[in-house]
Amino acid sequence: MIDRITVDKILDAANIVDVVSDFVTLKRAGANLKGLCPFHDDRTPSFMVSPSKNICKCFACGKGGTPVHFIMEHEQLTYPDALRYLAKKYHIEIKEREQTDEEKAEQSERESLFVVNEWANEWFQQQMNDTVDGRAIGLAYFRQRGFRDDLIKKFQLGFCPDKYDAQWQAGRAAGYNEEFLLKTGLCIRNEAGKTYDRFRNRVIFPIHTISGKVVGFGGRVLDSRTKGVQVKYQNSPESVIYSKKRELYGLFFAKKAIVKEDLCYLVEGYTDVMAMHQQGVENVVASSGTALTHEQIRAIHRFTENIVVIYDGDAAGIKASQRGIDMLLAEGMSVRLLLLPDGDDPDSFARKHTATEYQDYLKEHQVDFIRFKTDLLLAEAQGDPIKLSKLVNNIVDSLAVIPDEITRTFYVKETSQMLAIEERIITGAVTKVRKRLREERAKEREREALRQQTGDTEPQTSAPDDVPAATTETPPEEYISIPQRTSASSIKKDSDDAQILKTEALLIQMVIRHGEKVMCEVEDEDGQKRPMTVVEFIQYSLADDELTMRSPLHRRILEEALEHFGETGFRCDRYFENHPDFEIASLANDLGHDPVTLSKIHTKDTTLKPEEERLVDLLPHLMTDYKLAIVDERMHAVMLQMKDPAVLADKERSIELMKQYQDIKQIQTILGRERGDRVIG
Repeated sequence: MIDRITVDKILDAANIVDVVSDFVTLKRAGANLKGLCPFHDDRTPSFMVSPSKNICKCFACGKGGTPVHFIMEHEQLTYPDALRYLAKKYHIEIKEREQTDEEKAEQSERESLFVVNEWANEWFQQQMNDTVDGRAIGLAYFRQRGFRDDLIKKFQLGFCPDKYDAQWQAGRAAGYNEEFLLKTGLCIRNEAGKTYDRFRNRVIFPIHTISGKVVGFGGRVLDSRTKGVQVKYQNSPESVIYSKKRELYGLFFAKKAIVKEDLCYLVEGYTDVMAMHQQGVENVVASSGTALTHEQIRAIHRFTENIVVIYDGDAAGIKASQRGIDMLLAEGMSVRLLLLPDGDDPDSFARKHTATEYQDYLKEHQVDFIRFKTDLLLAEAQGDPIKLSKLVNNIVDSLAVIPDEITRTFYVKETSQMLAIEERIITGAVTKVRKRLREERAKEREREALRQQTGDTEPQTSAPDDVPAATTETPPEEYISIPQRTSASSIKKDSDDAQILKTEALLIQMVIRHGEKVMCEVEDEDGQKRPMTVVEFIQYSLADDELTMRSPLHRRILEEALEHFGETGFRCDRYFENHPDFEIASLANDLGHDPVTLSKIHTKDTTLKPEEERLVDLLPHLMTDYKLAIVDERMHAVMLQMKDPAVLADKERSIELMKQYQDIKQIQTILGRERGDRVIG
């Protein structure tokens, strides 16, 4: 890991104008600069850069942040890799902190596997381009498929010769550890102890991570005459660095185009991706012949929520992919589908058409998933009432997993019109399915809680086959389709909760701005005075009344501030504004750089001092407000129970609630006195 001193050097050196200018043309706009946003199709400059605050933000799409987060978003890098990117830009030597023996071993193995894969990638290319057999067999195969040499070079394609252990011997001769040649899966050792090459006599497709590292390979076997092709692929096995369910072929080459077009095409195989690139369509990735996974969907969702799934199979194959469509919908993706004509795949279709014809076909033949699915299943049902009933239920199952209520309602209306079924019937069916899914997930949570109580560490059971795994969390109540009558009590409850979260956010703002600063001195058990920081005060005040913050994000910020505040040179504002979790960094930038003081307190001489000088007054007032908001919520809950007819008929329960009411009222009075007068402005 990069040590704190080096991180601080990188953060000090990284200038937001300098960093953004590498990708965006900026023009002066008063004290700031502005340009076209690189994260969406921006026709008028909406991307603002503040040199004084060293941050950027698009006021149309909301993306931006510090130099580190701009690089993370633009280049789709992890936080450490973004730091390394900036370190290289500013010629800063990276110093990694001392790691534990376990961390060193794991990191060493990962790095070694990457190094071996990089060597193998170069070796495969060298074998194809610089040997007689490679050019005659491997290169000839790709050219025969119609791929241009520049595309072959771009995708780093290669060839493994038809020799038993050529790569094994080459790797050992180059000084690479035998253990890592085996762990990457490049070579295999059989039960007899003999070692041979996994990919011999195959053309090679390297598989890259999102940042461009080679994590594995796909090899396509050729027949002995090099003309016929047996459609059979072999991939690298699962390893410390490679998991097939996480990787999407071509994502490294497609990410910028996906962001630019705000659309991703999903195909099946390696050559499909290459064929579309050759036709000028670069926003395409492949699932590499595997069933679509949640990890792959989320990787796409980082760049866009719009996806077009291109099918080249028959109706049976498309129906088998139904779960993948539902998984995409459950992840909040906008799904369209496209069926190529005459059984073509994207590769064969490309060879029959010009780039313009190809691109026009893609644009003109996309249909939303409801229309595609309905047309497909109606053709199969052929008027059979039982089959038609199954068709409706099939579509309802897909509608039920869509998380956004507006989108779901729109599709319900479209389905109603297409199938000539009353909208209320489909809405009712969707509601029933969603209720069933919630109940099943609630039961699963109960089972999981029971397992934890009993110390059973067995993994959770998977959801039923008809329940997409992406919907394992209970949907929020606002997604329920049945209109709910809003009562005054529910409005009051929402108001209480909003006030608690609002005050909680003010406390977190103080943590971000001043967390490590001393606000006062306190006496310890020995009567000795010691300094108390802002973050300590907030934590002790909460613990005093056994309270925890309601927002998980707020809790996490407070916990991390407590964990690090004692470190030399630690500053909460810098730590959280450059946090690797973009959600935390975004909140920290919003709160940390808000120029408006949200809560102002009069000092004794009625002069408004800077916020930092008023912490000893401001923090206790904010904490009192927070506790009062919680007490108000509890008072409201007690009053609701006291109005319940069943409670009114229960004398003991009524007396108990009355006592609770009096206790809470007394706490309200005490807190009200502590709060004193303050002015909001």
